[in-house]
Amino acid sequence: MPKAKKTPGMATLPQYPYDMPDESVSLYELILEQLENYRNCMIGSSHFYIRADEKCHCLCRLVHGGGRIFFHEQVDHRNHGISDEDLKDSVRRDSGSFTLPGYYIISPLVEQKLRVLYDV
Repeated sequence: MPKAKKTPGMATLPQYPYDMPDESVSLYELILEQLENYRNCMIGSSHFYIRADEKCHCLCRLVHGGGRIFFHEQVDHRNHGISDEDLKDSVRRDSGSFTLPGYYIISPLVEQKLRVLYDV
């Protein structure tokens, strides 16, 4: 059987364990657990939420794959017809639903805009 050769300048792929080294729950699992309580956050096959701090507001999406696989990305909200003001309004309207600081559920307006694109 031929052996794999090292190619100069190429790094090996990172290995991701199934469990966290200290047996803790990942942040994405906590986010998903909270999002599952809100039907309006599940759009298409993704859970949407807002991550915000004093400097910026980001629309994020968490896709639960099979088993413990999660695909997480920051969404360019402007390409989805969602303005910066829409995100800020979502944060203002949120009643502290998330127990994680800096995370917020989406407003009905943001939900409606996303459903036009993802609920087919």
